[in-house]
Amino acid sequence: MSRTIKVALAGAGAFGIKHLDGIKRIDGVQVVSLVGRLLDKTQEVARQYGIGHVTTDLAESVARADVDAVILCTPTQMHAAQAIQCLRAGKHVQVEIPLADSLKDARAVVALQQQTGLVAMCGHTRRFNPSHQYVHRRIGAGDFHLQQLDVQTYFFRRTNMNALGQPRSWTDHLLWHHAAHTVDLFAYQCGSPIVKANAIQGPIHPQLGIAMDMSIQLKAANGAICTLSLSFNNDGPLGTFFRYIGDTATYIARYDDLFSGKDEQIDVSKVDVSMNGIELQDREFFAAIREQREPNASVAQVLPCYEVLHQLEQQLAA
Repeated sequence: MSRTIKVALAGAGAFGIKHLDGIKRIDGVQVVSLVGRLLDKTQEVARQYGIGHVTTDLAESVARADVDAVILCTPTQMHAAQAIQCLRAGKHVQVEIPLADSLKDARAVVALQQQTGLVAMCGHTRRFNPSHQYVHRRIGAGDFHLQQLDVQTYFFRRTNMNALGQPRSWTDHLLWHHAAHTVDLFAYQCGSPIVKANAIQGPIHPQLGIAMDMSIQLKAANGAICTLSLSFNNDGPLGTFFRYIGDTATYIARYDDLFSGKDEQIDVSKVDVSMNGIELQDREFFAAIREQREPNASVAQVLPCYEVLHQLEQQLAA
């Protein structure tokens, strides 16, 4: 495909805007349709980014003949059904993490992708952050062997707020959303499947109906281990911090930035064409469409992550 890829983006909230900012820096791609829950707010975002078509109905966007691909930045509970909707309409699709909030739905998306042959990718951004790419390349070169990945995923969200501090229309989830980042990253960096997984969780929030604190342990077939602590109760510092402990070095990854175990910053500016993980993720999606290939973080590649999440959910329920 040599012509401009025309894109519909669904979800004009905090993460949708991150994608719009990334796409602005990618040649040969144009967002032609924006889908949002609230028409007036969606129209405002569309004006800021020069997007001509605005709707509150995803079906209206995917029915457009000029739409080649769809990026879904909608609530977690809608991801699988909307991904299936896009694939059935003949559109390539990138669905933000998580792919689904159940293993059954995740498998359904993968099955339909394999049937259609369209590009279907999930936004497992940690595969694309320059910090994690740097570590991945050292592992691939054989000069760093991961022994332990220690991760803290901490937010202060005792009410339903998004990353911009705005009220959410849906409830976030530590296991099916935030843990998905680390579960997939751990197996990806190890190059080895997860063979053991354990989880415990704290009290269920009386209004939100979810656990606000969780701890997860993982072990890969090659012997590496991972410890993940998650909280919606933590009052700063906020975000996710990764400590890679290996046989030759220790690395601390803070989103796109990387530091040594002694907190000395490591230059990762030449790892890829951008220092923005979301932009790099989108670049991979569009490149896979043009080159008619499977993308990194395809729905099939990330399915093992959701198998582990399902196992942990069953364990917690028991």
